[in-house]
Amino acid sequence: MRSRIKRNLRMVRVLINLRLQNLMMFRLGFFGPFFVDSCVFLVQLCVFEVIYSNVNRIGTWGKGQMILYIGTFSMINAINMIIYFFGINSIPDKIKNGDMDLYLTKPGSPLLRLTFERVNPGSVPLLFLSGVIIAYGIKEGGIKITPILVLGYVFWVAIMTVLYYLVEVLIRSFTFFILTSGNTIILEEAGLTLCMQLPGIVFYGVYKVIFYVILPYGIMATIPVQFLTGELTFAGAVWGILIAAGFTLLTAFVWKQGIRHYNSASS
Repeated sequence: MRSRIKRNLRMVRVLINLRLQNLMMFRLGFFGPFFVDSCVFLVQLCVFEVIYSNVNRIGTWGKGQMILYIGTFSMINAINMIIYFFGINSIPDKIKNGDMDLYLTKPGSPLLRLTFERVNPGSVPLLFLSGVIIAYGIKEGGIKITPILVLGYVFWVAIMTVLYYLVEVLIRSFTFFILTSGNTIILEEAGLTLCMQLPGIVFYGVYKVIFYVILPYGIMATIPVQFLTGELTFAGAVWGILIAAGFTLLTAFVWKQGIRHYNSASS
């Protein structure tokens, strides 16, 4: 087990090094995303300011909590964009055009290669800008920061980032079984767009089932903010852990079944 972990860590390090070397061969491809992603983030902030400038509360949350929510979702999305989004997003194309053959014949986990082979350092500025927004939300909300709060918040952001990753892999794994996953990806984008603007606390009834269970984007930034503000209940914390564990098992099962179901392009 230990040797397998070491082997996987070496593979991740090699994949990242190769990706960075490839990006540095084309300087614009390396530094360009810094500028583009920073501009996109600033545009998002302007949109947020326009929408919420005349709104005092969203559900039970005030402006400080909403700023924290926007910053937290942006932080999770930034980690996603830096580490695994571009690799995972290419899964449907690799399945359809037969490139998945190359990953199945190479040593090591195909999913591990896909996850880390296209890291994107161009989104690093989003991490710092998200941190600024989070700090502003803490100040606006009058939250007194303690080491326990910081560690707990980091823990929940990490759990929700993994959940984000699992949902992305699961949705794109449907391409193993159907000709196209386009409709499910459109559904994913619509859910993300909505949940980036509205916290999970505003969802009730069928919408809560959709965004807390089926597409759990509603809890991804909500739970970390609730922990930071002292609003997270024991039941809410247990639910967050159960959803993350459930999607871990479901995604692993669907991926393994998909690999078995996959028809090689050469067959």
